[in-house]
Amino acid sequence: MQLIRDIDNIKFPHNGYVASIGNYDGMHLGHQRIISKVKAQSLAMKLPSLVIIFEPQTTEYFLKQHANPRLMSLREKLVILQSYGIDWVLCLRFNDRLANMTAEQFIQDILLQRLSIQHIIFGDDFAFGNNRTGGFELLQQYIATEKVPTIQINNTKVSSTHIRQALAANDFKSAATLLGRSYTISGRVAHGDKLGHKLGFPTANIYLQHKILPIRGVYITKVYNLANKALIGVTNVGNRPTINGSRNVLEVHLLNFAKDIYGKRITIEFIKKLRDEIKFASLDELKQQIEKDVKQASTFTVKDS
Repeated sequence: MQLIRDIDNIKFPHNGYVASIGNYDGMHLGHQRIISKVKAQSLAMKLPSLVIIFEPQTTEYFLKQHANPRLMSLREKLVILQSYGIDWVLCLRFNDRLANMTAEQFIQDILLQRLSIQHIIFGDDFAFGNNRTGGFELLQQYIATEKVPTIQINNTKVSSTHIRQALAANDFKSAATLLGRSYTISGRVAHGDKLGHKLGFPTANIYLQHKILPIRGVYITKVYNLANKALIGVTNVGNRPTINGSRNVLEVHLLNFAKDIYGKRITIEFIKKLRDEIKFASLDELKQQIEKDVKQASTFTVKDS
């Protein structure tokens, strides 16, 4: 799979694509159905497959800090797209130019002139262009267009919104059902301020590219890519109010593990919420609570999940 980071970098010869467009936040079961159809149609038409996404995501551009929290990073999204055999991903920088572009301009300038899209597939709630005036009816006037119906599971629409709601309610089972996989966060272990080490509970700190996450608190987690099996951890997501932290961090204390893992990329699967993040009167009180969290997590085994 090849990634193109901006529209001005489209300077290669092509005979057209089978494509889809969207934010694809979460890459849930509905998204997966669309991507599968894109790949199948590209093989049938003997054209490369292309997925067009946006950075920042459109709601992040318009709503800024009030946008919904992301379900996944760009890197996590690309990993899943690659697993479906997508040939190309075009990551458009969503800026004033795109935001003010009419739906007709987007079709003519980007989809037709620059990309020669031959067939396009998207979900039934997709809209584009300034004021979201473009949709299925307009697109089909220019390009062969296919609309994929929304998936319903147990009378619940499979959507990023419903997944965020499930995560906010600590219903990881329902979130996994809608996602088609467990909810995870991946990232590279970075150096922190060593507070956990000072308290006797060293943590692996994950750099958060997007500072707002759909979860917050202390969790039992499973951690992958450090051993030949999942490791159990206690993971805190929040701003560490006891030390008056000002930014969100993700830090995980691994049970029965003491290797140097700086720079390693790990995946954290969220299993169960232990408690909310609260401000303690002292570091000693925080340490006592962490001891309780670790004790509770130590009774959990991988087979329990």
